[in-house]
Amino acid sequence: MKEAITYQETCPHHDNDCPVFSELKMLREQCKRLQELTQIDALTGLYNFRYLLKTLEDEMERTRRTAIPTSLVMIDLDHFKQINDSFGHESGNRILQWMGKFFRQHTRSIDRLCRYGGEEFVIILPGTRLAAAAQAAERLRSGLSNTCLKMNGTPVRLTASFGVDTYRGRRNMTAREFILEIIQMIMSFQNI
Repeated sequence: MKEAITYQETCPHHDNDCPVFSELKMLREQCKRLQELTQIDALTGLYNFRYLLKTLEDEMERTRRTAIPTSLVMIDLDHFKQINDSFGHESGNRILQWMGKFFRQHTRSIDRLCRYGGEEFVIILPGTRLAAAAQAAERLRSGLSNTCLKMNGTPVRLTASFGVDTYRGRRNMTAREFILEIIQMIMSFQNI
């Protein structure tokens, strides 16, 4: 069994006012903050596309090793271009920010909420079977459609197209391939 390596958080010369040690602590904190910034979408506060791919790859690997499924919910806001055209891009941005808060309020703490891009979002549901993922997506869809936002005094009802799938580890595929399958599923339903 490997022993954990710990680093002593003191100056090697035992100087309580060591300027080098103070600067080192500050740099470590800044590095941690920069790492967080590279994973977070600035507009919504959700994880970004880079984080999505890395985390989904990790969860898919866990599924291959443990046979515990990983589900994915893909969400595409309907008629978002019309919202931007009618109310302006800043109003569209406020809706995207609202969506980030909505998703955080209506998902589990273990779920990973990501902005895929534009008005598309992905939620990684670790350890979740397809039926439970579909129920979660339906709760989100229903909650979203029952919410009325005001844009410049005009009521706006949001709707979205949802795609749900579960990775069971039986097929060797990448996170990108898994996401593309769900996007194609959504597109095929939108064309019906």
